Amino acid sequence: MIEDQAALEAFCERARGADFLTVDTEFVREKTYYPLLCLVQVATDDEAVAIDPLADGMDLSPLFALMNETEMPKVFHAAGQDLEIFANLSGALPTPLFDTQIAAMVCGFGEQVGYERLARALAGAELDKTARYTDWSRRPLTETQINYALGDVTHLRKVFVELTDQLEREKRVGWVQEEMTAIANLSRYQPDVEDAWRRLKPRGDKPQFLNVLVSVAKWREQEAQRRDVPRNRVIRDDTVMEIAASAPTSASILGQVRGYSENAAKGKQGQAILEAVKEGLAKSREDAPKLKKRKPLSDAAAQGAALLRVLLKARAENAGVAQRIIANTEELEQLAENGENSGVPALAGWRHELFGAAALELLAGRLFIGFEAGKVSERSS
Repeated sequence: MIEDQAALEAFCERARGADFLTVDTEFVREKTYYPLLCLVQVATDDEAVAIDPLADGMDLSPLFALMNETEMPKVFHAAGQDLEIFANLSGALPTPLFDTQIAAMVCGFGEQVGYERLARALAGAELDKTARYTDWSRRPLTETQINYALGDVTHLRKVFVELTDQLEREKRVGWVQEEMTAIANLSRYQPDVEDAWRRLKPRGDKPQFLNVLVSVAKWREQEAQRRDVPRNRVIRDDTVMEIAASAPTSASILGQVRGYSENAAKGKQGQAILEAVKEGLAKSREDAPKLKKRKPLSDAAAQGAALLRVLLKARAENAGVAQRIIANTEELEQLAENGENSGVPALAGWRHELFGAAALELLAGRLFIGFEAGKVSERSS
């Protein structure tokens, strides 16, 4: 455990010479908008530490510098939530990144493979699950909890080495690098209040409803950030939708909205909501967001998508790659409907090489698929 500034600075200085760093975080977010970072685990080739960001006087600047300014790979498993924390606290992402979950999908371990399975398969490790549901914000941490946390980075060393060896043997290092470029986009981890309405997934498409929804959802997002509380602690999702639908213009009307009290409607929060509603009502029809409506597939496109699913399954299995990382159902349907103009990821980079080019040939009638000797076969015209 590292619980004082001098020890953190000394470790970060030692770690600058490492070939790679394996990294994980423990956090809680049930009562906050932003995740509360409770522990950062980092391992080099020969050292593993658990850094306590809740310790008195702890400044993580040396850690952020180590993550952001050095050239060795920063290795995570299923990095999304960890990257959100680093983005929020440091304004930057660790670089360069390596996500073992994505690498495992490229190496044939299936879709969204868990760390426990990889640790068992590649490092021969059986993880102790007894501390899995720890409240990481409580102190002191027990030795069992600390050992559990360190296991998330010590076994990750071997997982990383084994996966990179396989990627090099199969000449797929570039495939994973393409995926890392996509996830190393800071804007992915910084919520845009203007888009807060999207997570509510509205079904109605009337311009006034959408304009009010955008304004009220934006206000709630900003209020949740300001108070650092979960969105639903401000007002619930269904209440936001009700307010957008009824567009109240007075406290008395707001107080009648299901899920919102008359007393709250008369207070400061009620006034703030009414201002947001007023802002939404002042917008024009043209200002309303346009909801994407998927048109039913034509019969021809539906048949094409069915063939593409067969081709995708065969190509993915032959290459030992998870289907999902190549293309999903919606992307296959877009590809079947719009061909090379669909703009789906399968038409670029390594996906194009593995599947996209063949998919276009299939749709153009220049590639045929059949079933021979118990498996799907391909034949060019």
